[in-house]
Amino acid sequence: MAFLDPGDPVELSSATRAGFRARYGADAALVARAPGRVNLIGEHTDYNAGLCLPVALPHATYAAVARRADDRVRVASLEADDTWEGTIAGAGPGGATGWAAYAAGVLWAMREAGHDVPGVDVLVHGTVPLGAGLSSSAALECSVAVAVAALTGRELDLETRRALVPLCMRAESEVAGAPTGGMDQTVALLAEPGTALLLDFGDDSNRAVPLGLEDAELTLLVTDTRVSHALHDGGYGDRRAECEAAAAALGVASLREAELSAVEALDDDLLRRRARHIVTENDRVAATVTALGEGDWNAVGRLLLASHVSMRDDFEISCDELDTVVTTAVEAGALGSRMTGGGFGGSAVSLVPLARLDAVMRAVDTAFVAAGFRPPAHLQVDPAARAELVP
Repeated sequence: MAFLDPGDPVELSSATRAGFRARYGADAALVARAPGRVNLIGEHTDYNAGLCLPVALPHATYAAVARRADDRVRVASLEADDTWEGTIAGAGPGGATGWAAYAAGVLWAMREAGHDVPGVDVLVHGTVPLGAGLSSSAALECSVAVAVAALTGRELDLETRRALVPLCMRAESEVAGAPTGGMDQTVALLAEPGTALLLDFGDDSNRAVPLGLEDAELTLLVTDTRVSHALHDGGYGDRRAECEAAAAALGVASLREAELSAVEALDDDLLRRRARHIVTENDRVAATVTALGEGDWNAVGRLLLASHVSMRDDFEISCDELDTVVTTAVEAGALGSRMTGGGFGGSAVSLVPLARLDAVMRAVDTAFVAAGFRPPAHLQVDPAARAELVP
């Protein structure tokens, strides 16, 4: 039983620079880091113009970059043997593939938006668990975007950060082929330490929501089930299409506008359940923000658990391993627990009293052994800051 270490930013930056030098025979001009994220509550609501409440992880991806004299792009990683090389124009849809599509695709999207992006060498390195539903992809995109924006002389102010969000989304949806909704990139570029970020995709607003976990002697425990999920493998896209079909059946532009009474009257059972999850999940996000403001942690815990039940039964994106984490964590003393991320594997997040942290982890580990599952991994989350340059 051990935590996955986010690592020291200075040491990780140094390792990334050293890796860049070994790979390309030159020094990187600069290094940027961008965090992964865990979504406290509000799942699959972003592309339905809804609400969500993510938290930036201390675990991050680091991107070292240097300008080239030509229009070529080279992308490599300390975590992967394969590399990608081509032009920025060739890094768009149908060009870069695999993990490199998330990095090279950002360069293409920035150039498409009018940024004066030069040819660059890129090397990435990080501690965000891959395939764990903790947005390693957005961490990769945003680290590259911040590094290249700084390389080209852009000030990393709020305006620049907001402008980079849709470009990272284009890389993920159009180049990598994962039709995500923007939550991950937004929190990676805008999060503040010690807070969750309330995102409203109806009006594109956001605000920091203080958590006060330490004062309440609580912590967020993320458990990676080691069941890898991929947003481009069909399940995520199916749910998005089902939500669009439900909105069309209800005669609304998005499920954010749907009334629960109208949802319950839908004849199609599948669309009714998909829409019911989205409508009730938006209500749970709003209720969670209220409970946080009142310091009502028991209510927060109940809302997390209700969210998981909805994702398990109505949205059908859980799995046996995730259900085991949630049930076991609550039995062992967590105030609440839910699967987090796109689903079909990945991670669960639990709200745990510090005094019960070891007991909860031990109970989950024991339950996984008894069920014959792979051993899980645990991350203790101290809500972290947004993407930035590493001095």
